[in-house]
Amino acid sequence: MESWVTEIFNVEKPVIGMCHLQALPGDPNYDPDRGLRWVYEMAHADCLALQAGGVDAIMFSNEFSLPYLTAVEPITIAAMASQISELKQDLSVPFGVNVLWDPCGSIDVAMATGAQFVREIFTGVYASDFGLWNTRAGEVIRHQHAIRAEHIRLLFNIVPEAAVYLGSRSIEDIARSTVFNNQPDGLCVSGLTAGAETSTQTLILVKNAVPATPVFANTGVNPGNVAEQLAIADGAIIGTFFKQEGHTWNPVDQERVEVLMKIARQMRKK
Repeated sequence: MESWVTEIFNVEKPVIGMCHLQALPGDPNYDPDRGLRWVYEMAHADCLALQAGGVDAIMFSNEFSLPYLTAVEPITIAAMASQISELKQDLSVPFGVNVLWDPCGSIDVAMATGAQFVREIFTGVYASDFGLWNTRAGEVIRHQHAIRAEHIRLLFNIVPEAAVYLGSRSIEDIARSTVFNNQPDGLCVSGLTAGAETSTQTLILVKNAVPATPVFANTGVNPGNVAEQLAIADGAIIGTFFKQEGHTWNPVDQERVEVLMKIARQMRKK
């Protein structure tokens, strides 16, 4: 499929590795004694391991900013932009941004750092671990245009983690209406939480509903399912499996990256 996906990532069915930033200033778990330099050093090591392991792109997120906000504080945006601007100097692959769970914040950090794509919850209303979650996609897209960030590709996560859609529509209808009303650059399909396997059946339903829109497997991709998932999806976003012992909060393990990427590359040749 010749699309923006191959233009940015230079391959079909790219694998995007997650670089999870440690807790930042303003987060409950931020460590002021270690400071932002330690946050950078941890992220830098993860970036190098992801690149050496062969990922096609990297996406930065404030994964350690628990509990998450749906509209982050200015210090989070400032800290992420500062960190990513320094980290990108050693990147040789495309990169994106996900400011959990703030769509405008994600676009702002992407614009400030030169990121090429973002992933976020842009549409829908949910009952979630973070409270009642309302998105207001129209305001977000207008903000994107107001800051002249139209070139940044938007990946819409339509199966948000730790949340349930307030409504009874099928996933196919959600996918179709999301594409019709918002013209996203891509859709992401997730499991319940980080590391939880994305349902193959759900991927099939979404891809069949919107065949012209790139669809990404967003959580739980591993060596045992990556070939099956990429046979359906147009790419995968991987965080947990790439970590030491497959634990979300551990550093990236380069050997685990190499194992999965070898399978992904073999699959792409078929």
